[in-house]
Amino acid sequence: MLRALQIIVNKFLTFVCKLFRKNGTQFPGAISYNMNQKVLEKIKYPKYVIGVTGSSGKGTTTNLIYHILKNNGYDVVYNESGSNGIRGITTLILNNCTIFGKFKHEVLLLELDEKHLHLAFGKNKMTHLVVTNITRDQPARNGSPDLIYDAIFHAIDENTTLILNADDPGLMRIKLTFPGEIITYGVNKTRDSYLKKENFSVDNAYCPNCHKKLIYSYYHYGHIGSYYCPNCDFKRGNPNFTAKNVNLKNGTCEINQHSIHLNQRFLFTVYATTASYALCKTIGLSEKKILNTFNSGVIPMKRGKELFLKDRPVMMLESKNENALSYYQSLKYIANADGEKTVILGFDNVSRRYKYNDLSWLWDVEFELLNDESITHVVLIGRFKWDVRVRLKYARVPDKKIVMLDNMDDFVKTILEETKGNIYTMVCFDMTAILLNKIKEYQDGNN
Repeated sequence: MLRALQIIVNKFLTFVCKLFRKNGTQFPGAISYNMNQKVLEKIKYPKYVIGVTGSSGKGTTTNLIYHILKNNGYDVVYNESGSNGIRGITTLILNNCTIFGKFKHEVLLLELDEKHLHLAFGKNKMTHLVVTNITRDQPARNGSPDLIYDAIFHAIDENTTLILNADDPGLMRIKLTFPGEIITYGVNKTRDSYLKKENFSVDNAYCPNCHKKLIYSYYHYGHIGSYYCPNCDFKRGNPNFTAKNVNLKNGTCEINQHSIHLNQRFLFTVYATTASYALCKTIGLSEKKILNTFNSGVIPMKRGKELFLKDRPVMMLESKNENALSYYQSLKYIANADGEKTVILGFDNVSRRYKYNDLSWLWDVEFELLNDESITHVVLIGRFKWDVRVRLKYARVPDKKIVMLDNMDDFVKTILEETKGNIYTMVCFDMTAILLNKIKEYQDGNN
């Protein structure tokens, strides 16, 4: 009876939220979950319950998996809004159940916050779990990568098939103890890979088995790359699924000798593509069906919106606050792009999850990449622009490059009159929405 009541309450509150034009992804689940925190363990789940988690890249990976499954006839429900905590998950699951607790769709696909994984539905519920990487992420909340690792793998047992990024040694130590099935994926050396570590964020440098320092054949970023231990048999090895011949300029790669179109020209997209390929092949889709979806151009971009401001192209790179490697990939992409560039940086809120504002992660970001000669201006916005300015001072970014914007009402005017070149915004999700509104207001007023 209580389960049925929770489902009814959840559906009713969602209806009310929509009636008042609210998002309604969190509040109904918060009320329902607080009524009985074990409710999700009592749901009758479908054949496939697929989770996607990790420090970064889980949203893009989930989006790709959804479109592959959907385009091949699967009845899939997923948390498209990105509400990946227990309240958002509860809202989604209960809204898609009968009042008797039976999930109404063929596949439940969830982007999952690492720290909320154990709250979702207990052990023996997930059939498959994709883990993208484990890096320093939201340190004020998550602490060290070791704590994230524990949070993920204490939430599962051997009945869950793992699809893991083989290029992350901190993640792959699970193969030393996990008795269940492990499927691995990775990315071979690219033109942008490097032989010596280039950035500050190396979270796993030692063998988890014998604790000797790992030797790398190449790095992609941070501690992600091809590694081996000189003292024991711990190594990356040959993943089950490998992206080869990566060409980000053309937006292509190869998996299992098949050419694949990338819907975004970023390295993290290659990882998301390979992970989604591995998952879909593991649950039984044919390569032909997977390839048809990738190469038909029907998969929309989860991140990296492209638009124009007057006659200047704008690339919106959503860089995750409190994650130095997310910022690094955006900075590296901008530095490698052609032409003159203006970069927009800043945020009003460090986190959407808590109010205290730890800024230590700014010192892990390799802002030195902004010294590239092709970057002519760096526009700082948001409540913490002076904190970012101090960090750029230590990165030796010249004062003449930096534009401090105090009033967001002047955003478009400042960009058009005081900067030049292609425009790249590398801000967090909330600020992306603000910038989109400012650009839309300008476009509407000039049409």
